[in-house]
Amino acid sequence: MYDHSTENEVLLPRQAVEEMTGFSRAFIYKLISDPMLEFPRPVRIGAAVRWRQSDVQSWIRAQI
Repeated sequence: MYDHSTENEVLLPRQAVEEMTGFSRAFIYKLISDPMLEFPRPVRIGAAVRWRQSDVQSWIRAQI
């Protein structure tokens, strides 16, 4: 069954996440590895990883 709740979801490459957050690659992965910081984990698509834009935006709003 097709999940319509993700129909308009945008998947971001790491570089876009770096631009949105102002964080480096190393710091993003450090945030992911720390369960207290709850940074969104990427989803794997083949060999690539992408972040759900909505997850990153929600995390940013929660930090403000």
